[in-house]
Amino acid sequence: MSIITVCFNSASTIEGTILSVAKQIYPDKEHIIIDGASTDGTRAVVQRYGALLRAVSEPDQGIYDAMNKGLAMTTGEIVGILNADDFYANDTVLDQVASVFTDATVDACYADLVYVDQKNTNHVTRYWQSKPFQHGLFEKGWMPAHPTFFVRRKIYEQFGGFDLEFPRQADFELTMRFLEVHNIKAVYVPNIWVNMRIGGVSNNSVRGVLEGNIEAYRACKKNGLRVSMLPFIVRKMLSRVPQFFKRPKVTG
Repeated sequence: MSIITVCFNSASTIEGTILSVAKQIYPDKEHIIIDGASTDGTRAVVQRYGALLRAVSEPDQGIYDAMNKGLAMTTGEIVGILNADDFYANDTVLDQVASVFTDATVDACYADLVYVDQKNTNHVTRYWQSKPFQHGLFEKGWMPAHPTFFVRRKIYEQFGGFDLEFPRQADFELTMRFLEVHNIKAVYVPNIWVNMRIGGVSNNSVRGVLEGNIEAYRACKKNGLRVSMLPFIVRKMLSRVPQFFKRPKVTG
């Protein structure tokens, strides 16, 4: 199983991400780190754990270009992506993932995610509860929690990686392309797999949210979904509201 982490100037959080992967009880794993030529000490942290991972440090064209570089380096049959300021909810996550893929007909799986405070990671601020995929959900602004999304490497090889036309919403476009357009078989696991620190490329400002939603609309149109811009953006924004009020009942 291959885990890709993309980072840039992430010295304060990358160690926790590395240890989160290293502590997984599932043994057959590789951790690939793609660093965008950080200048804050990130590379020194990564080098300190060199025996646990493979790393590249060089300039890139953004987070999704870096993810594509990581995809090209993977050797595992299953691929997951864990952001540089995120960490797995417990040490059995990859074991749970592997169990799902014992069914040879399964192409992908995903689960739930919680947003946590940057400093107090025990404080949950939002709960992203994914649900079983049904056709039509992407048109309503839904998507699975991408850091919990694990896919067979052959699916990336068959249908492509991240589309750099969407610098904020390439994860939305990719999951939509795989699930809605190509109809891969994905299994939803109702467990929390990832803790995500608040912030991020697409959710750190009002302008960022708006630009991200417009990109998501364009991604729908590019993939042949029948959506109108304003209703889609409104539905996508409203779909996030329950995340601020729901709280997880389980921690597994």
